[in-house]
Amino acid sequence: MKRIGLFGLFALLSGLSTFGVAGDYIRDLQTNAVESGKAEFGHWGVDPKNYLEWGTHSNRLIPVYAFGTLGGGSGVDLLSYSGESSPYRDADKVQRLYGYLPEGTVDPTADWMDQTNIYDIQKAALLAGRKQIILVVFDGMDWQTTRAASIYQRRKIEYTEGRGTGLHFQDYTAGGKTQFSYMVTSPHNEGTETDVDTQAVKNPGGNLRGGYAPALAGRFPWSIPPNNDYGTSRNKDAPPVHAYTDSSSSASSMTTGQKIYNNSVNVDPTGTPIKTIAQEAQERGYMVGVVTSVPISHATPACAYAHNVHRDDYQDLTRDLLGLKSISHSQTSLPGVDVLIGAGFGESRKKDPKKDAQGVNFVEGNRYLADPDLAAVDVKNGGKYRVALRTAGKKGGEYIQEQAECAAQNHERFLGYFGGPHGHLPFRTADGDYAPSVGRSKKAEILTPEDVSENPTLAEMTTAALTVLQKRDKGFWLMVEAGDVDWANHDNNIDTSIGAVISGDKAVKVITDWVEKNSSWDETVLIVTADHGHYLVLEQPELLIPPAE
Repeated sequence: MKRIGLFGLFALLSGLSTFGVAGDYIRDLQTNAVESGKAEFGHWGVDPKNYLEWGTHSNRLIPVYAFGTLGGGSGVDLLSYSGESSPYRDADKVQRLYGYLPEGTVDPTADWMDQTNIYDIQKAALLAGRKQIILVVFDGMDWQTTRAASIYQRRKIEYTEGRGTGLHFQDYTAGGKTQFSYMVTSPHNEGTETDVDTQAVKNPGGNLRGGYAPALAGRFPWSIPPNNDYGTSRNKDAPPVHAYTDSSSSASSMTTGQKIYNNSVNVDPTGTPIKTIAQEAQERGYMVGVVTSVPISHATPACAYAHNVHRDDYQDLTRDLLGLKSISHSQTSLPGVDVLIGAGFGESRKKDPKKDAQGVNFVEGNRYLADPDLAAVDVKNGGKYRVALRTAGKKGGEYIQEQAECAAQNHERFLGYFGGPHGHLPFRTADGDYAPSVGRSKKAEILTPEDVSENPTLAEMTTAALTVLQKRDKGFWLMVEAGDVDWANHDNNIDTSIGAVISGDKAVKVITDWVEKNSSWDETVLIVTADHGHYLVLEQPELLIPPAE
């Protein structure tokens, strides 16, 4: 019998076919794959006989979709960093990226960018006076993950390489000013040890350095790699072995322009803080916003603005985001972002579940936003932020927009804090319901109808952020993260993986619609990309197409 959880049972009793009932093809595909341990359509990792073989990141080339960049001039146009301008063609440039010369990484015919070039594009756009600079990060979405969602959306296979089609960010042209490329996301290093209480790095350089060897990994995001194990940093045949990135390292590189060690937030390999593009924009009078479907101080949203030697010091990272004194800014706080919207609500802990991860200043209560900090920033208590929390009986999408409009009218900053029993927004599945199937953990999250109704979607959060940010004539910088893609791929869950990509795609459409209505692609640069992949391999992708009804 299919396990559907309380929310699915509610749907069955109510006769609502959209709430996880029988007949959900992708859900059944996922459930059968976990139960049998294998799936004909594909798998995570290098073993086609083991569906659950690999549950973490990979060192694959990652797609980059850019809008408002084609013909945008030196530094803005992706051709400044790809093709003949690829930094990976030049040994000196590779040396500067990594601080040493990784074996097998220089390639005189390389076409790919580096993740640090995402910062370079944003910086060039800022210097060129672009009014809106927007970075959308689908955490954990490699080319294969995108293709799986496209196949499900279109009910057919329409491409085997390249940019692809079927999702809004693939098909949208930005008036002919869109471009496509791909990038290396390998970090500076893996294995750095830190002390969050002193903000010290104990062993700069760690124990495994980054790099990208195309002879082993492949020359395209869609390549079948000559050496399967290399992408998982497990090359058993011969060197080189290079570290794959974590989310904080890659996101930091995209916001600071420097290679960062794994688990760090906007600090260099010695632990020295680096100014982010958001802070540079803020100094020029831009408003700054951060939106995420996962906890507000998780790796990617934290890397928009905060500083810390370790990504798990969540409460301190939130303090940086909200302009409060933190362990890394104990004397003078950062100014704080203008808009912060995300999840984490409901995650209450008596002690830090990761021993010493948050240090001695961890405050009992909410894991990501300490109760005293929430009170301090609220306009009701003299703070700078209008606060919208998940509230019983209130529809999340309507409530967050109502409060965002109030913040805009009153020239207030805005904090939206939502989530469910696991901190994040409810996981959308492929067919649009909210009945997650079992994954790598052999468990399925159980959601109530209230978990869905009282939370906004990522698209609704993005709309709320734009409502506040558009009030500043100077312009704004905005990061939007579809963080649930990463959670789905860690869980080896094709159902929630496809659903998360579709959910994030809807947020991208909110942005492009806003630009068309309120601005232009001469004034705006939008980058849609990911921080890393998860080694999803599609063996028979046609099996992701539901049978005709």
